[in-house]
Amino acid sequence: MRELIDLARKVEGMPRNTSTHAAGVVITNEPVVSYVPLAKNEDTVVTQYTMTALEELGLLKMDFLGLRTLTVIDDTVKAVRRQKPDFDIDKINTDDKKVFAMLCTGQTEGVFQFESAGMRNVLVGLSPQSIEDMIAVISLYRPGPMESIPEYIANRHNPKKIKYDTPLLKDILDVTYGCIVYQEQVMQICRELAGYSYGRADLVRRAMAKKKHNVMMQEREIFIYGKTDENGNVEVDGAVRRGVDEKTAVAIFDKMAAFASYAFNKAHAAAYAYVAYQTAWLKCYYPKEFLAATLTSFLDNTDKITEYTAECKRLSIDVVPPDVNESFAGFTVDDSKIRFGLLAIKNLGTGFIEKIIEERETNGAFSSFYGFCRRMQGREFNRRAAESLIKSGALDGLGSNRREMMLALPLILEDLENTRRRNVDGQIGFFDLLSGDSDADEEETEEFAIEPADDYSTSEKLRYEKEVTGLYLSGHPMAEFAETAKSINSDTIGSLLDGPEGGDNKRVRVLCQISSIKKKITAKNNSMAYITVEDITGSIEIIAFSSILAAYNPILVEGNIVLIHGRLSLKEDEEPKIIAELIEPCPPKPEKQPEKKKQRKGLFLRFDSANSPQIAECEKLLAIFDGSFPLYYYFSDKNEYKMFDLRNGVSVNEVLLRELRKILGAGNVIYNE
Repeated sequence: MRELIDLARKVEGMPRNTSTHAAGVVITNEPVVSYVPLAKNEDTVVTQYTMTALEELGLLKMDFLGLRTLTVIDDTVKAVRRQKPDFDIDKINTDDKKVFAMLCTGQTEGVFQFESAGMRNVLVGLSPQSIEDMIAVISLYRPGPMESIPEYIANRHNPKKIKYDTPLLKDILDVTYGCIVYQEQVMQICRELAGYSYGRADLVRRAMAKKKHNVMMQEREIFIYGKTDENGNVEVDGAVRRGVDEKTAVAIFDKMAAFASYAFNKAHAAAYAYVAYQTAWLKCYYPKEFLAATLTSFLDNTDKITEYTAECKRLSIDVVPPDVNESFAGFTVDDSKIRFGLLAIKNLGTGFIEKIIEERETNGAFSSFYGFCRRMQGREFNRRAAESLIKSGALDGLGSNRREMMLALPLILEDLENTRRRNVDGQIGFFDLLSGDSDADEEETEEFAIEPADDYSTSEKLRYEKEVTGLYLSGHPMAEFAETAKSINSDTIGSLLDGPEGGDNKRVRVLCQISSIKKKITAKNNSMAYITVEDITGSIEIIAFSSILAAYNPILVEGNIVLIHGRLSLKEDEEPKIIAELIEPCPPKPEKQPEKKKQRKGLFLRFDSANSPQIAECEKLLAIFDGSFPLYYYFSDKNEYKMFDLRNGVSVNEVLLRELRKILGAGNVIYNE
């Protein structure tokens, strides 16, 4: 046992596997192997030294980040150029008030770096008016500088609140309203307050960022008191020698040390902010093209597809179902709509989709389900792919309903296979050879008859759409419960995701459908569940702790419609969630109220009889307001109406009504618009 313990102590702390820096690339003049030993990590050639060792050797290591957003921008620009061939994303106005107005509202779904709930809250509080503000937000929204966000926003809106530890900081921190935001500011403070050289200032920044405490303690003394060489010559002035009192110098250095561990350099933040502004500008001016490109970039992520299709709905952009004659691999702009991409349908490979597009562009649109199957046979076509196309609605325009196509599919495949075998065996008829019919001609004369059948119900169609795309395409199961939700004053999920009034811990209730349930055991051996629910406005996660799970487990079934009562949980950098407190079955639908009898349009005046002395008094008044609005007299004694033709109508206004009510009483003057 002792030997095992000794061995464990020797092994402890030693590396157990090699790792690869995700974006690090070493650049050398000669082949890298001339400088450092190499190894293979799976199929990747890597150095055997760590990134810090490489830097200490003086080698150049660069981080190259692959950003999905750059592809989104490029795809959007290509789509825009179909309308404006000379469009150049690098020439857009970087001071566009409309773009910043959008950012100020927090409507930043799809905008690079600004999508999270926490970022949206910062944007709304800050109200950015320039790219400089965006650079600052990107730099501040990190673990260290984040504590300065309230101060930064307050100072931004009220510059009188800005305070500097020493006047020497004003020129350095005025651009960030008195807050240290960038690594470059740390270097500048070292230079201006303590007389550091550029090189030494960068060493301080690196020591702080890498948390090298020994170096930091040494530099702390130098920053405050300066440094002299062996002969007493001053190498570094130090803050005290430059007129900063000791207490202030200590406070400034400690503030920099706490901040610099997580700070961005401004160049990095500026590059990110510029890309973020480009995405915001494209969303503002070309939302359809931008969101189509964004959806395409997330074809393999159902949650993101759901999120961005909800954003399309908020912007009144229709996302229409896939169509085998219209859709391409990705999402595309189709007139004023966005057309669903075929790659977002399960069981469809890239090769098969390319062949669909090639076939329709070469031989024309598909006009029947049988013709589609026959033309695509042998071109990566299979039963699962055909079923997915049927279930998604991509074949709805081919003359048959979904149930008919699903029932006919096995028979069509069998027929096509028999035809293929006959052709392979050389059993093509003599007249077939002479006819020379092309595939396109055969489609016009095909004899395969699809048996008629009742289509799937709406709920079945929606279930199949969800199965193969992760989304409801032609409607939503919750649509039929809209009146129920309205009658019980249910909160919509979309309104909760947008940051409702009342904020964190607000009590809410949501009528919704259960999409998925994930149960887990806590550290205290209790059960809990993460339940994803949705309505027609979006989806949200429900957290159900053990007591709730035990009490309502029978109705917690995927597909069930439930009414959830709970508290809204809003946390920094997390999507809103609901902590469940009560879960009820779906309330009954409200009974339809009988329609009220439509009231006749007109001005009705009630008199006791046709001889009432008030008639003459009213007619003097009516003569002043001559017009074409229908006028009726009602005589109570005979329970009858007298209708005047339009030539003897009246022009109704508040003055006339007020005077008539004075003569007859309010209950005897009825005005039906």
